[in-house]
Amino acid sequence: MPEPGIAPLPGRWTRFHRYLRRHPAVAIGGALLVLMALIGIFAPLLFTVDPTAIATSRRTRVPSELYWFGTDMLGRDIYSRVVYGARVSLVVGFSVAILSSIIGLSIGLFAGFVRWADGIVMRIIDGMMSIPPILLAIALMALTRGSIQNVIIAITVAEIPRVARLVRGVVLSLREQPYVEAAISNGARTPRIIFRHILPNTFAPMSVQATYICASAMIIEAILSFIGAGIPPATPSWGNIMAEGRALWQVKPHIILFPAIFLSITVLAVNLLGDGLRDSLDPRLAKAL
Repeated sequence: MPEPGIAPLPGRWTRFHRYLRRHPAVAIGGALLVLMALIGIFAPLLFTVDPTAIATSRRTRVPSELYWFGTDMLGRDIYSRVVYGARVSLVVGFSVAILSSIIGLSIGLFAGFVRWADGIVMRIIDGMMSIPPILLAIALMALTRGSIQNVIIAITVAEIPRVARLVRGVVLSLREQPYVEAAISNGARTPRIIFRHILPNTFAPMSVQATYICASAMIIEAILSFIGAGIPPATPSWGNIMAEGRALWQVKPHIILFPAIFLSITVLAVNLLGDGLRDSLDPRLAKAL
């Protein structure tokens, strides 16, 4: 029991609720992202049918009570394809964000703390950053066959330089801090300094950067599928659905409209989450709030 006159500490859920109230962007973005994830996970239970089933007798039907989002040129149910397409976009976005963060973190730590390797590694990174990510992804996909795994690899390679350059800049500022110099003077080895003093301080900016990479990866995947350089057309993805409906968008705009709305909402949710995390993790912005 707390002593008289001393207020008890707020519980975990109370602190979490206060955090969401102070940062509504995190709450809104996180809620929308969780909703999209649940839609993708429970797609078979959301009154969907086989998204690849072809029925030429019901081609290009407009939205109705029977076909909520209408049908495409092959008679496939657009609602089912859009719902199942959430799986592709979320898997690509999260996979690229995780892989590029891990690889970019390793490269940034190595380049930022090992002085002799900084010039060599960063010149390679600068050369990769001189190519727009979408062009680099298209070039890599031209060398392989279309599949989800190859799309993830191509986009990850294109996004690694962004993380590596960010982490390298953070490490350059951290290695001059007094506590790092004190650890060096006490004889601490380089791996201990990196994992004990440098690595924990890179998590905040890297987590914010990962959200932006996730949103960028979803857009790039949709672009690759839209131009026919990404996931095979038979796989239901938002980019493939829009690519199949571009020939009829003037007379049947619903074929492109619904996947575009879902893609926009998902990217908006990830960006809102990233903005909220940036505001909450930046001490200067947190103090201003």
